[in-house]
Amino acid sequence: MKRRDLLGLASLPLLAACTTPPAAPGAITPPAEAASAPAPAASAALPAPPPREWRAAWVATVANIDWPSKKGLPAEAQQAEIRGLCDVAARTGLNALILQVRSSADALYESTLEPWSEVLSGTQGRHPGYDPLTVWLAEAHARGLELHAWFNPYRARHSTAKSAPADNHLSRTHTGWVKRYGDQLWIDPGEPAAAEHTLAVVRELLTRYAVDGVHIDDYFYPYPVQDAAKNDVDFPDEPSWQAYAAGGGSLARADWRRYNVNSLVQRLYALVHEVRPGARLGISPFGLPRPDARPPGISGFSQFDKLYADVELWLREGWLDYLAPQLYWPRAQTAQAFETLLQAWRALNPLGRPIHPGLFTSRIDSTPQSWLPEEILGQIDSIRRLSPGSGHIHFSMAALAQNRRGIADALRAGPYAAAAQESVGR
Repeated sequence: MKRRDLLGLASLPLLAACTTPPAAPGAITPPAEAASAPAPAASAALPAPPPREWRAAWVATVANIDWPSKKGLPAEAQQAEIRGLCDVAARTGLNALILQVRSSADALYESTLEPWSEVLSGTQGRHPGYDPLTVWLAEAHARGLELHAWFNPYRARHSTAKSAPADNHLSRTHTGWVKRYGDQLWIDPGEPAAAEHTLAVVRELLTRYAVDGVHIDDYFYPYPVQDAAKNDVDFPDEPSWQAYAAGGGSLARADWRRYNVNSLVQRLYALVHEVRPGARLGISPFGLPRPDARPPGISGFSQFDKLYADVELWLREGWLDYLAPQLYWPRAQTAQAFETLLQAWRALNPLGRPIHPGLFTSRIDSTPQSWLPEEILGQIDSIRRLSPGSGHIHFSMAALAQNRRGIADALRAGPYAAAAQESVGR
């Protein structure tokens, strides 16, 4: 999730116009060679809403944000932290956790396709001595918590990584797929074989583990890196772009990039429901709709134009089971007004998929700029008034586990005092 420089991104000037008008409902404009892509899922039966208000939190593992607390902890200590976080979640009043299991083409579970994550042992590829996902599932389910597996489909190496890539990491086995962009490595979304690999990774996990859902966040094409003159540096996908053009592709480059992401989302949705019926696919995009779909007064970063994420299309076509837009701004910030954005996303949702906004609970901290717990409590109240029976997700578990400024106590005594009620709307 894009947490770094978040408020600055929100205030970036709007692009003058989107590169293309909105796609017609029911349509992705396909490259000529991809006309046989899976059929849209819009006609599929609407998945059942969650049976109660969804009270969730992300558990970020990249850079040891939430778990494990540091690299190299003994297996027993890591498992004790799992139990402790699940205890906090249940005691606070949550009913779901979203665990990051693949942050950089690596794994926090037994995988035949990708190496063990370095956040466990400090060395990518080193077995931690147990299967973390098995323990997370057992401990979460024992406390009545759903557990969703959170994948980053495109990042291949985070800027905080220290150890050398394992021999079976994509940056070594498929060097043509992986591009350096800024201080990180990224899997090129324009490489068809790389997309197949990512789908195989998700299939493997769904086949082996009884997770309650699959989740992806806002990292599609990466957030723009700027040069010394503050100009955006283009993503280095020239080889895959040239291969597409040589094969007869006719889309403009920005539309081709969006097609690459759209196709993965569409196929991921079908895969989840094929392999583990009843599991839900959730997507947590950047919180602002595309510029031409925004209410008056809303401005800021365009993920449609910069990340090539056509979230509005995914909602129209039903290629997800819930949407969790990251509404990481205070209610008083008019250019990114919380209630206005919540209503905007609801209006862009013709199939009635549940909307579970992401809340920036970790903005409660020890700095002078810290939010007060009352901001989060007020946002939950807004969600309940405007979208009764849906829910929300906290970023992230660390804020609740540390009970920053009493936020966990305030939730338990306030909006979570009563058990989550049966869903009455979306």
